[in-house]
Amino acid sequence: MYLRVSETVMVDITKEVGRIVNESQITDGICTIYVPHTTAAVTINENADPDVVFDMLAAFDSIVPRLNYRHREGNSDAHVKTALVGTSETVIIKDGMLQLGTWQGIYFCEFDGPRRRKIFVYIS
Repeated sequence: MYLRVSETVMVDITKEVGRIVNESQITDGICTIYVPHTTAAVTINENADPDVVFDMLAAFDSIVPRLNYRHREGNSDAHVKTALVGTSETVIIKDGMLQLGTWQGIYFCEFDGPRRRKIFVYIS
């Protein structure tokens, strides 16, 4: 799966991952979502209230502000945020469905856009 995103965002990719699971025809197993980038991440969080995403991004910026880091590219804050959030999530598949909680969604987190990003979805 590919995404083109701008700025710092969290994109709900739950439906797309669910579509991939459905097309796999695997009824019971594991779905791993992996982001092969050092300034982007993936997480599971609430997807019912869009203010949660806003609050999370604000919290990330508060916890890891843009400072005078030594890294020349000027995006060390994005590297730190990615290290904190992580680059993979694993979700159980049962009866062909992702076993997420009522309010849970899978989010791709872009901390250094605009970029074109890859997301790997592995189902077993």
